[in-house]
Amino acid sequence: MAGRYCSLAQASAPVFEPGLTAERLGALRAGRRMWVNGTVLHYCFFDGDTDASVIPVPGGTETRRVSWVGAEEQRDVVRDCFREWQDLGVGVTFAEVKDRSEAELRIGFQLGDGSWSTVGKDALQVGLGERTMNFGWDLTAPGERGTALHEIGHALGMLHEHQSPFAGIHWDDEAVYAELAGPPNFWSRERTHFNILRKLDPDEVDGSVWDPLSIMEYPFPSGLILEPEQYRAGLNPPGTLSALDKEFVLRWYPPTGARRPPALVPFRSVPLGLRPGEQADFTVEPPETREYTVGTFGDSDTVVVVFEERDEEPRYLAGQDDGGVSGNAAVRARLVKGRRYFVRVRLYSSWGSGETAVMCW
Repeated sequence: MAGRYCSLAQASAPVFEPGLTAERLGALRAGRRMWVNGTVLHYCFFDGDTDASVIPVPGGTETRRVSWVGAEEQRDVVRDCFREWQDLGVGVTFAEVKDRSEAELRIGFQLGDGSWSTVGKDALQVGLGERTMNFGWDLTAPGERGTALHEIGHALGMLHEHQSPFAGIHWDDEAVYAELAGPPNFWSRERTHFNILRKLDPDEVDGSVWDPLSIMEYPFPSGLILEPEQYRAGLNPPGTLSALDKEFVLRWYPPTGARRPPALVPFRSVPLGLRPGEQADFTVEPPETREYTVGTFGDSDTVVVVFEERDEEPRYLAGQDDGGVSGNAAVRARLVKGRRYFVRVRLYSSWGSGETAVMCW
C-alpha cells in the first residue's frame, strides 16, 4: 500500500512578457519561486478558535468545523525541522512569529486535509487568513518527521523529485491511479497525475540528476514503477535530507556574503541562440571526479572543446575546433571535483536554427 503523500495545489502557469530569449525565459521559470537570498522567512502556527475549515458532513446538508490548531508536540516537530534546514548554513533565516500578518509561512494541522505546502514565493499569493502549509497526520508517529522536512523543502522552492524530467521513471500508469484512489490518499485521477505522473518542465528543475534518496522523493510500493528495473520492487527513500538536497539548497541560498557557485555538472541544457560562426563558453565545476560526456543537440555542424583552468589560464583538454562535424558533437573528458573547466561550443552550420543546446552528463 502506498504511503500518505504530499499533495501540491495546482497553480496557474506564469505569464512572461513577449520577446524574451529562450535562455532568459528558462532562467525566469527556474528561479521564479525561489526567495531572494538573505530573506528572513517568518512562520506562524494557527492557534485561534476560529482558525478552521468548514466542511460538509457526508450524507447530508450539514457542515462542521475542523480546526487548524495543532498540539504543541506537533509544532515542536516542525520547529525542529526548520532548525535542521537552518543548520545547513543556508542564506535564508527562519523566525517564528505570533502575528500571522508578519508571517510569509502560515501553518495549520487540519487532520484529513493531507500534508501540503505552497512552493517558494507562491506563499505570497495566499491570503493572510489562509494556510500556506498543512500537516494532515501525526508528525510524532514513527517515520513521519520526514513529512515536515519535505513540506519545508517545498516552502524553500523545491519540487517533487520523482517528477523530474531527467528521472527516467516509466510508470504503470493505471496501477498508479488505482493505488492512489484507495486508502489512505483517496486521490482523483487528476490529482494523481499532477503530483506523480506529470513530468516537470526542464526549466522548473535545477540540474539533470534524479536523486532517489531526496527528502522530496515519495516512497512507492512494488508494482508501480516499471523502469528503472531496480525500483520495480519499490522505492524507499530514507526520509532524511540527502547530500544532493543539501547541495541544492546551499546552491540557491549560499551563506550570506558567499558568492553563489557556478552551475553543477550535469547541468540543465539551454538553447544558445548561436548564429553561424559564433561560439558560447560555459564554466563548469563537477560535483564528483569521473569521466563526463559533454555534447550538443539541436543543430548539426557544431564542435565542442573542453579546457581545464590552470593558473587562471585555460589549457586544452579534449575536443576539436578545426571545422564542423557531422551530426551532434560530443566529447569525453575526465573532470576532477574541485577544479574548474571551460566548455566552448561553436556553430559552423550556415543553415543552423540557433537552437543548439548543451548537456553534460
